[in-house]
Amino acid sequence: MGLNEPLVPGGVLAIDAGNSKTDVAIVAADGTVLGTARGGGFQPPVVGVDAAVAALAAIVGRAAAEAGLTLGERPLTEHTSACLANADLPVEEQQLELAVHAQGWSLSTRVANDTFAILRAGVDEPRGVAVVCGAGINCVGMLPDGRTARFPAIGKISGDWGGGSGLAEEALFHAARAEDGRGGPTELAVALPAHFGLTSMYALIEALHLEHIPPSRKYELTPVLFRTADAGDPVAREIVSRQADEIVALATVALGRLGLLDEEADVVLGGGVMAAGNPTLMDAITERLTARAPKAVTRVVSAAPVLGAALLGLDHVAAEPAVHARLRAHYA
Repeated sequence: MGLNEPLVPGGVLAIDAGNSKTDVAIVAADGTVLGTARGGGFQPPVVGVDAAVAALAAIVGRAAAEAGLTLGERPLTEHTSACLANADLPVEEQQLELAVHAQGWSLSTRVANDTFAILRAGVDEPRGVAVVCGAGINCVGMLPDGRTARFPAIGKISGDWGGGSGLAEEALFHAARAEDGRGGPTELAVALPAHFGLTSMYALIEALHLEHIPPSRKYELTPVLFRTADAGDPVAREIVSRQADEIVALATVALGRLGLLDEEADVVLGGGVMAAGNPTLMDAITERLTARAPKAVTRVVSAAPVLGAALLGLDHVAAEPAVHARLRAHYA
C-alpha cells in the first residue's frame, strides 16, 4: 500500500462538534462503525482555530485507537465529513476546512455547519430543511444536487430571535415588568423566581446580575415558561407563539429558496427545545407550517447528529443505499 492510501479504503471519518460536546466516528466502506469517541465542545471563537482543531485531533486519535488504527503517515479514511459549531458563514467553513484537512486524516475533507448534520440525520436522502432550536436557533436546507439554503444565524445582528436563550430572556423581561408595574400581569413573575427558590423577580434579577446564579442557568427557565404557557398564562403563551412563528418563518423561507414550498418535503426539527416536545409549541408549528407549506412533513429528529455527519460523508463517496441503511441501523 502507498503512503497516500487510507487505512480504511472508501471509509469516512465523521465529526459532529457542537458547543458543548464532540462526537467522532470512523465508518468503513460497508457502513460498519469501526470506532467512536466523545470529547468536549468545539469553540474556535474562544480558544482559536488551531487550539480547537488540536482538541479535535485528540478525540479523533481516541476513535482511531478504538478502531485499532494509529494516526501517522497514512490517512485514516478516504473522506472527512466534519459538521462544526461556529462554522456559521461560508468563509468560516472554508477556514476550518483548510485547518481540518491539514491534519491529514483523509484524502478529502468537507466542513459544514453542524445544523447540516441534524438535517441529514433526519432525512432518508439529502433533501429537506432543518430548524434547530437549542440554546439558539438556526435553519439550513439542502438538495441532492448540492444546492443549499442557510442563514448567518449569529444573533440579533443577523435577524435571529429564539431558542432557549431568547425564550428565557423574553420570559424574564415580561416577568420583571409585571412585578414592577410597567407591564401586564403574568404568572411568570412568580414561577421564574420560584424555580430558584426565590420569592420575587427583584431577588432573581439581583442574583443573576451579581452572578450568584450563574448566567448559564437561565436556560433552566425555558421549561418553566412552557409549563406556564400550558397552564394558560396569556403572556407565556404569546412568547411560545412567537417562537412558533420564528420556526415556521425560517422553514418556509428555506423551502422557498430550494423550490420546495409546494412540494412534498421533510422539515426536520432538532435541538433541546424541539426535543422537549411541548404540545403548545408543536401544535402551533404544525398548524402554521401546514397553512404555508401544505405538503411539508415535520418530524423531530432523535438520531445522533454524528450519524448525519457520517451520512453526508457516505453521500460524498457515493456509497450504496445498503451502506447508508447499515449505518442507520447501528445508531438506531
